[in-house]
Amino acid sequence: MKRSLPLVIIAAVLVAAVAFTWVLLRPSRPDQSSTNTSSSEGPSGADPPHVRGNPNAKVTLEEFGDFECPVCATYSVEVKKIEAEFGDRLRVIFREYPLYPTPHKHALIAAQAAEAAGLQDRFWEMHDKLYENQKAWSEATDVMPMFIDYARQIGLDTDRFGRELNGEVVATRITQDGIRAHARAVNGTPSFFVNGKEAKDQSWSPEGLRQMINAALSGNSTP
Repeated sequence: MKRSLPLVIIAAVLVAAVAFTWVLLRPSRPDQSSTNTSSSEGPSGADPPHVRGNPNAKVTLEEFGDFECPVCATYSVEVKKIEAEFGDRLRVIFREYPLYPTPHKHALIAAQAAEAAGLQDRFWEMHDKLYENQKAWSEATDVMPMFIDYARQIGLDTDRFGRELNGEVVATRITQDGIRAHARAVNGTPSFFVNGKEAKDQSWSPEGLRQMINAALSGNSTP
């Protein structure tokens, strides 16, 4: 059993990479009617999900993101502002959607780093580190020394972090989020859903997200 474990890990990582690449190459997005499903329907994604805010909030903002995506980094700041504005009325869920291997060559290992940090209850700290320092590590040839330094800065056991980053649990979580993304026809980052409804066109803007959240709080299906 021990001899077969490395092959299982490699296979899981490859499945994750292939799944995300296939979704990225989808030629178009479906009609709005096909994406207005409840967040509880379809594949659940990695369990437990990464949640920030009130776990019992009436409204859920679910994001599918890529840590090497510049727009995602910009939106991470906006999402924090939205969280502060809505407080306990909102919870935010982050799902892994690395656009790997193109256009982001480090996207998958960055997702692995965040998930490995999550196994030590520091996902959101690593999430913030990766976005805040995106320009530096995205231009590096070897990102691991930088990620290990980030792990040290946020108080992780770096030896454990290094082991689990390439582990089966991390690979499985990324794959599960990829399956959920595929089921919801996600093909770009960042993609947002408010109580299961996709933020499209003008609703995709920070102000549009606010309108969708307010609509959900008031019980309306449309902003």
